[in-house]
Amino acid sequence: MKVDFWQLYRDPAEKVVAMIAARVLGEGERLLVVAGDTAQRATISKALWDARPDAFLANGDASEPHAERQPILLGDSCEATNAASHVIFADGKWRDPQGFSRAFLLFDEATVEAARAVWRSLDGGEGLERSFFRQEDGKWVKVA
Repeated sequence: MKVDFWQLYRDPAEKVVAMIAARVLGEGERLLVVAGDTAQRATISKALWDARPDAFLANGDASEPHAERQPILLGDSCEATNAASHVIFADGKWRDPQGFSRAFLLFDEATVEAARAVWRSLDGGEGLERSFFRQEDGKWVKVA
């Protein structure tokens, strides 16, 4: 499994989620976005609908009917009823991403220490490939 750590500086989580979501859907994959806070999930949902002027990134909440049909599912736990292969932890809190091919941990200054602890805990994990991304001059750069 690939695990990507994305350190948020300039852009808020909802904007970064929309950018990653567009790429995931462009690859023909499905996505689960996890955030414990209901208000944050609502903000992310709106950002996904409004992200692109030429098209929207269809999404729905895991608690709603037909959640399994959603290409992008938003929830508070790591349960991909939509058969997602990718998961984004938008609130900076790591969960155990069993069954996913790729996980993204978005973190900011408030959650940087927790992200560092997760990075260390995954060191040497069998079948894991870690990457670290940081925003520099408005562009996302892979640092490690």
